[in-house]
Amino acid sequence: MLTLADTGFDAPTALLARYGLRLVRVADGEPIPGSYWGECEAGIIGTDVFARADTPVHSLLHEACHLIVLPPDRRAAVHTDATDSIEEEDAVCVLQALLGDELPGVGRTRVLADMDAWGYTFRLGSAAAYFAGDADSAWQWLAARGLADPQRRCARLPAPPMETAVA
Repeated sequence: MLTLADTGFDAPTALLARYGLRLVRVADGEPIPGSYWGECEAGIIGTDVFARADTPVHSLLHEACHLIVLPPDRRAAVHTDATDSIEEEDAVCVLQALLGDELPGVGRTRVLADMDAWGYTFRLGSAAAYFAGDADSAWQWLAARGLADPQRRCARLPAPPMETAVA
């Protein structure tokens, strides 16, 4: 399973910042705040996504996507568990694969494979099969919110935040 130790924190930090989120690095061996699953799995609190070097990239993307799909005013209330909506969870699973394409050396194919290795379950037997042929309602959900385009890519990926000069 691909972890942040394999990819580094720089590209994921920049990607999350484009969505108004902050990636907070947790020291090795320390508990991850806001982690629903515990262990090495990413956590979320407000607009912060917490991860360690041993956090799987797919976990980081999944938790970040829970925040990305929420309107900014609802993000502040999130702590550990972002939703109990099946539709939102399905959309998050698709969006995390799309965002895998935005990270060098990751890609959607790897994210989908790691989702299977982690233990996600889908009616068609794999994350890739779900993504390609069984996620129509998730694609529609994402498109309605401007997060996916008709070519099944990230839509309107936000521009990087402006750098501010330091005196």
